[in-house]
Amino acid sequence: MRCPFCSAADTKVIDSRLVAEGDQVRRRRECLSCSERFTTYESAELLLPRIIKQSGVREPFNEDKLRQGILRALEKRPVSSEQIEAMLIQIKRILQASGEREVVSRVVGEEVMRQLKAVDHVAFVRFASVYRSFQDLNEFRVEIERLAEEQLSLPEP
Repeated sequence: MRCPFCSAADTKVIDSRLVAEGDQVRRRRECLSCSERFTTYESAELLLPRIIKQSGVREPFNEDKLRQGILRALEKRPVSSEQIEAMLIQIKRILQASGEREVVSRVVGEEVMRQLKAVDHVAFVRFASVYRSFQDLNEFRVEIERLAEEQLSLPEP
């Protein structure tokens, strides 16, 4: 593994831990040249379906694009990086479990919204406003009222 600071090829693993329900290994590394430390994540490379965009264009699943969309929705929200990684893993698991070679982008977007709704309502509304192309305040209001009704209908713990 190359050092991201000095590009040296020699690094050593200081610590390894399983994360995200054991599907990923988190490694703390130290560069043998500059002594900087950094973290890497290792996971099995599994085939994910191609995504069919609304325009009909087909493209490979892009985890970085998915992560950026989720991070944008969660900006300045109290959600840990572990929760974000868990969401990404769950979304990928659902896509893999579908067994499909191609999946429409709507399926991915709906799953992102389901995951965000469970973690942070503000992030959910942010993502939904872009994903569903809210045009005015009434559409925000309707979605927020729907969230409030869902919370009221949940039994108290």
